[in-house]
Amino acid sequence: MAIEDSFVQLTFYYLDGRTESFSIAENLDSTEPNWSIRQDLRHRLKQPWCILHLPEETVFINMANIYKIELKPSVPQLQGEEVFSQAERLTPLTRSNTGL
Repeated sequence: MAIEDSFVQLTFYYLDGRTESFSIAENLDSTEPNWSIRQDLRHRLKQPWCILHLPEETVFINMANIYKIELKPSVPQLQGEEVFSQAERLTPLTRSNTGL
C-alpha cells in the first residue's frame, strides 16, 4: 500500500519554434499498479487544450499550436500499429531559419 511519487517531464514544441517543459508528479499506488498519467496520455493529448496547474498559475496550452511533445522517461507500455517500439534517435530535430 505504499504510495510513491514519480515524475514525468513533458516538453511541448510550438509551431513558432519555442519550447516549454513541465515536470508532472504522479502518485504510484502499489495497490493500483496499472494507473499512470503515461497510460492516460493518448486520451489527454486528443483534447483541444492541455491544462496544467502549477503552484503559481494555471497554464492552458492550445494543442493546435504544438507539433511535437516529448515525454521522459519513455513509455514502453504504449503499443499499437502507430508505435515503433525499437526506435533510436540518430540525429536531433533541427529547424532551418530560412523562410521563417
